[in-house]
Amino acid sequence: MRAILTIASLSVAAMPAAADELDVQITIPQLNVAEYHRPYVAAWIANEDHSVAANLAVWYQLEQRSSDEGETWLKDLRQWWRRAGRSMDMPADGISGPTQAPGTHDIVLDTETGPLADLEPGSYTLVVEAVREVGGREMVSIPFSWPLDPAETLSGEGETELGLISLQIISEDSN
Repeated sequence: MRAILTIASLSVAAMPAAADELDVQITIPQLNVAEYHRPYVAAWIANEDHSVAANLAVWYQLEQRSSDEGETWLKDLRQWWRRAGRSMDMPADGISGPTQAPGTHDIVLDTETGPLADLEPGSYTLVVEAVREVGGREMVSIPFSWPLDPAETLSGEGETELGLISLQIISEDSN
């Protein structure tokens, strides 16, 4: 009981500060079409030479009749596939996930760990690519400078397969 009281009495200033987080919001629009399939989506940070600095997410059909049938169609995410996908083992730990329904989806990453830990200060582009069976293909690119200003929200918008895409820092100072 005494240890619990001691821990509870620590001041907030004595606690280690949590890191800022990068929040990427991806909106998948509701489409009024006869045959709708959820899109495959890849999100990554590109260097100025268009190489991949960090993979953030790959959403694809994880459960199919055979164990790797969903992976067969990853190559349809053409830009991501050429830059990173073909050299990756799927599912990739921490970035692979199932296709998402229409709506807004958050990818929240700690700025000091994971794919952002080694990101050097400089110019980058957030790229989100989507492709849908019996549908279209679309890519939204948002240039930014790293580290990103916590007061800044950057965004871009697709026309068909992607809706609003936004990028911002969630600072612990603002909570």
